[in-house]
Amino acid sequence: MSDDPRKTDKSSFPDPVYKETVLKPLFDGAKAHHVEGFRAIDRAHLVMLSETGILSDEQAAAIAKALIEIDRDVDVSKLAYTGEVEDFFFLIEKELKARLGPDLAGRLHTARSRNDIDHTLLKLALKERIDVLLDKAQALLEALMEAAEREKETLIVAYTHGQPAQPTTFGHYLSAVIEVLTRDIERVHEARKIVDLSPMGAAAITTSGFPINRARVAELLGFSAPLENSYGCIAAVDYATATYGALELMFLHLGRPIQDLQFWTSFEVGQVYVPNALVQISSIMPQKRNPVPIEHLRHLASQTFGRARAMLDVMHNTPFTDMNDSEGETQAMGYQAFKSGYRVLDLLAAVVSQIRIDPARVETNIRRSCITVTELADSLVRREGLSFREGHEIAAAAARAVVAVDRDLAADGYAAFAEAFANATGRATAIDEVMFAELVSPDYFVAVRTRFGGPAAEPLGSALAGYREKARGFATRARENAERQAEAARRLQEEFTALTERS
Repeated sequence: MSDDPRKTDKSSFPDPVYKETVLKPLFDGAKAHHVEGFRAIDRAHLVMLSETGILSDEQAAAIAKALIEIDRDVDVSKLAYTGEVEDFFFLIEKELKARLGPDLAGRLHTARSRNDIDHTLLKLALKERIDVLLDKAQALLEALMEAAEREKETLIVAYTHGQPAQPTTFGHYLSAVIEVLTRDIERVHEARKIVDLSPMGAAAITTSGFPINRARVAELLGFSAPLENSYGCIAAVDYATATYGALELMFLHLGRPIQDLQFWTSFEVGQVYVPNALVQISSIMPQKRNPVPIEHLRHLASQTFGRARAMLDVMHNTPFTDMNDSEGETQAMGYQAFKSGYRVLDLLAAVVSQIRIDPARVETNIRRSCITVTELADSLVRREGLSFREGHEIAAAAARAVVAVDRDLAADGYAAFAEAFANATGRATAIDEVMFAELVSPDYFVAVRTRFGGPAAEPLGSALAGYREKARGFATRARENAERQAEAARRLQEEFTALTERS
């Protein structure tokens, strides 16, 4: 029979392997990401303990002065994890004990836990990153709107299934990208609202018997309100999943027009011209113009998507309780999604602002592909009283004849059209050669598509005005968030400083 391991255990914390593989990386992560958050939480909690009378003026003042001394004396950037204390939180408590003694130093931790502290730290760090992301997404949105306005009459070939389909304008295409981006920005704003609820005061699980003021701590930390259910404060991770779910979708969606840019800049298509500032030349083939930034956009968008998805995967099937899976190193991994996402948003805004459409290549591609014949079929319905299917067959016959001899539909297709019309209907068409050329021109194709959401001037202009209004709304929300956070920081500093003057 073996001895009771509790009686024979001679080991001491921390195990050296555990120290190197877990505790040190966690300590380094806290140093890198959460120092300011720790400082703000300590100060806001201390102000609240003083205001509620849980601590006396003398006690609060002494702790406040000690916290100032720690900020002055401890260079966090030079700290190395030794294992003397478990983590960054206990390092601050150790420094407080050295200055105040264990009794007074320990009073700062009244009515709180590492559980509510940890989730508050993570939310503070996420809010900061979300706000940067939203700022950069707003800049991309502005660049897209400016480009769409500039290119609202610029013809391009629109593709379906990788093949030329119909003419539209670059402004119309960019407007579709804008619409998706506005929905993605809205999702991030909604995720931020979930992040913007303070867990402080939940303590370990069930709040506290002390008369704490959770709303006051939330206010001082710049949160919109406290998160209500205390169990949810330490167990719910929907603030993280909402955030990374929104990131995952944003960069999945951005990857699709990036892929189009890659295709459209190919030598064979060539309808997008990338300026020299964004082109790299081959080291061996001097004739090549490689739009390498678009490749970087593609893989960085994929990296961001993958990192965001990984956050959701890590939290899948975890228990509904406080647990390390959603904290510490997992969150640090998620921050990498923001870093690569920032690069995508900045670079894509620069690319969108500088690329231009090559009208000669667009004209050539339209001519070779006969993509205006859809309107010819439509016009036969309206002008000749045919069914769409009959008009479609006549238009197809004309297109096949022109493509077979590699000629231009507008200039060379009338005879084939007239013949196909007569064969199908048994009569001559009322459409003459001049009218035929107009009906199959790309400008006419776009101009008559005046329905809601179409590329013609009126619906596209109305759409662009709506996007600008949405963009202004996003900017207002971002400004209000920034102002509230700045005001909270100012108020916290003022109240904390006042504590030091009460002894």
